[in-house]
Amino acid sequence: MIDLHTHTLFSDGVLLPAELVQRAFTAGYTAIGITDHVDMSNIDFVVPRIVEASKELAAYSQTAIIPGAEITHVPPPLIKRLVERARALGARLVVVHGETIAEPVISGTNRAAIESGADMVSHPGLISMEDAVLAREKGVMLEITSRKGHSLSNGHVAKVAMAAGAKLVLNTDAHSPEDLISIGRAKTVLSAAGIPEESIDTIFANSQKFVDTTGRNACRK
Repeated sequence: MIDLHTHTLFSDGVLLPAELVQRAFTAGYTAIGITDHVDMSNIDFVVPRIVEASKELAAYSQTAIIPGAEITHVPPPLIKRLVERARALGARLVVVHGETIAEPVISGTNRAAIESGADMVSHPGLISMEDAVLAREKGVMLEITSRKGHSLSNGHVAKVAMAAGAKLVLNTDAHSPEDLISIGRAKTVLSAAGIPEESIDTIFANSQKFVDTTGRNACRK
């Protein structure tokens, strides 16, 4: 299991990075992205600490750790600057909190995230075909999520992304231990979203390719 979207108590999660990584390893995860919520108020505090923790934990963990950030509820014109700032601070995985139907995210966030060169748009809600096509062109991943509430639009995201040829990945958006899932549960979530059985391995491969491409930048034992 590879999960590119999780949270610690550096934002609204309940676990320290060390415990999150250990629990992920115990659950069979081969790689995990730590992507705490950031905006202009806390990005300089959160990202360097996630980077530092990831580097130190890597010496003792068999699970590859990718330090990142999830830019959250930021006005679209500010997203590009924060994506660049997160990378400058050492984030190897930059996620933008997409237009989930479970929260009042500003319209235009999905498009700004894709145009900014973020790695992934999390739970992109009722994403348009135009934005999905742009995501394909720019290599931006779109998320299918097991997270309650955000998962309500999984079917739409899957349908539009597959039609556009955009890369899909499956993540948990974990905030607590019980949010971590098995590979079997991941397959069930993808099937429920309308992903054909023959395409499920491709979605897992998209996550693996990101980890492999991140390569030397991922923190690993």
